[in-house]
Amino acid sequence: MRTCYPSRRLVVPLLLAAAACAEAQVIEYETNGMKYQTATRQGLTVIVTHLQSQVAGFGLLQVSISNGSQAYRAIRPADFSYVRAETRSGALAAGQVVDMLLAKATHNDVVKLVTSYEAALYGIPHMRSNNGYEQRRQSNMSYGMPGRLKAAATASAIALNDTRLAPGQSTDGAVFIPLSHEMKLLVGGHIVFRCGGEVFEFNPEP
Repeated sequence: MRTCYPSRRLVVPLLLAAAACAEAQVIEYETNGMKYQTATRQGLTVIVTHLQSQVAGFGLLQVSISNGSQAYRAIRPADFSYVRAETRSGALAAGQVVDMLLAKATHNDVVKLVTSYEAALYGIPHMRSNNGYEQRRQSNMSYGMPGRLKAAATASAIALNDTRLAPGQSTDGAVFIPLSHEMKLLVGGHIVFRCGGEVFEFNPEP
């Protein structure tokens, strides 16, 4: 009996389609009681989790990004948004977050920021950023400051910054999404991140 095999012209597109589907998949996992979602597009891997704390009118996401491609990738917090029904709320740049916390943050905000962010970051196995929170904390965070200045310094260390991520490098940071009367909590919607023509969409939080 003769066995028929697909032609090379058919096999190659099928393999490329299968690879694309694998990259498009959002993988969910849980560690230390925290739920994470991760996806890869064109070698760029993004991990996100919701932080339980709300600070000074912001909903918070913890984001870790690794560049496994051969090209530089521009990472900007403003390219993240939270979408629910017809409402889209875009994340703020790190400088805007610092300015707002200078105006109204408290000591409790500092405690919540650090506690919730470190719990999320250190829950990711083998995550070591080249230019993330640990590096920024050493230069930005100071003790003995007045409450609002300390909150701003803490936010500067924790917030995801605009970064030109080289091949093989990684970064992490918190994404600050302003809450509103229409969206008082980051629930019932999904996270969207756009980078270099690629669109990452993460599933709604269960």
